[in-house]
Amino acid sequence: MIAHLPKKEILLLTGARQVGKTTLLLEIIQELKSKGEKVFFLNLDNDTHIPFFDSQEKLLKKAALELGKSGYIFIDEIQRKENAGVFLKGIYDRNLPYKLIITGSGSLELKEKIHESLAGRKRTFEMMPVSFMEFADYKTNYRYSEKLVAFLEIHPSEYATLLNEYLNYGGYPRVVTEPQRNEKIQLIDEIFSSYVEKDIVYLLKIERPEVFKMLIQILASQTAQLINYSSLSAQLGLSVPTLKKYLWYAEKTFSLQRITPYYSNRTKEITKAPVYYFTDIGLRNFAIGVMGNLIDNNQKGFVFQNLVHQLLKEYISGTGWTLHYWRTTDKAEVDFIIDKKNRVLPVEVKFGTIKQLTISRSFRSFIEKYNPVEAWLINPSLLAETKINNTTVRFLPFYQIPTLTP
Repeated sequence: MIAHLPKKEILLLTGARQVGKTTLLLEIIQELKSKGEKVFFLNLDNDTHIPFFDSQEKLLKKAALELGKSGYIFIDEIQRKENAGVFLKGIYDRNLPYKLIITGSGSLELKEKIHESLAGRKRTFEMMPVSFMEFADYKTNYRYSEKLVAFLEIHPSEYATLLNEYLNYGGYPRVVTEPQRNEKIQLIDEIFSSYVEKDIVYLLKIERPEVFKMLIQILASQTAQLINYSSLSAQLGLSVPTLKKYLWYAEKTFSLQRITPYYSNRTKEITKAPVYYFTDIGLRNFAIGVMGNLIDNNQKGFVFQNLVHQLLKEYISGTGWTLHYWRTTDKAEVDFIIDKKNRVLPVEVKFGTIKQLTISRSFRSFIEKYNPVEAWLINPSLLAETKINNTTVRFLPFYQIPTLTP
């Protein structure tokens, strides 16, 4: 991201509320100031800054006053601006000597009444909650930053403690750094309430926030499971179109991520039903009242699968590959399929201890049908390999995924 600062394109930093975007922005500002650069910061959460966004002319006059003929314009919480894409495009196309660095807790599409693409004019960076490896690095006081995998392999009790804490509380930075359980829960409560009140109610003007909260709770209880729109809409008392709109809002404000089925034969490989995962597993746990008290191994399995989903999304980032699941009419299923366009990589997730190199019937079925070069079985600790016909099946500890080259 720092390397992009000298480039002309708008730098757009997106991600869920409270993942640290503003903190990162302020650090970049300080770094630029220390080099004698001119910077100008505006925050659309600040009422006194909002009038400068009445028109492009007003913003540029203010920028000229603060920066002179060149410099950096930082804008925080851009999702509050109506038709932000059109607004930013108009400024960019004037070819002025200002670099725009923008953050948003929601996609630009959220309030876009007229679709106007910023294609070719922006570079987007998505900021996620703290990953497990970043969490482990922080918890070990950065003593093993270059050797974290080795540390996790040879310290099984410490690793188990770290994994249990992460599966319970997730990766919001303030939650990670807070040592007390009650305070962690209070923090996530504030984050969730702020998200609903600021992004969902105020920003998107939905009239039934309690139904949106209930939607999040139901999806939390059905993590990694197929979603039936008709059944879910009946539970919530919403029409199917309104339900889909709420789900779209949740995706575009970075609380949920959706994956769709992989299929080569539409008649045999099931439906268009999506599966939803949470951007942060602490938020997922809080929504159903188990944050800090995740005991049931079945629930831990779903949360572990959510964690693997996060790692796989990061693994394929920037590759053009897509992530799916696979399920057939006779209920054979594979948790994740990485579609590499010219080949596929199936990924099965197992949370429990694996003592033998056994392959489930569903996983074997996919491998025999599609003959992938490689297949992964992601688990907490086992590193091993076996073969099914011409396919190499790799048993991988989940923390190995960030070390793999796409």
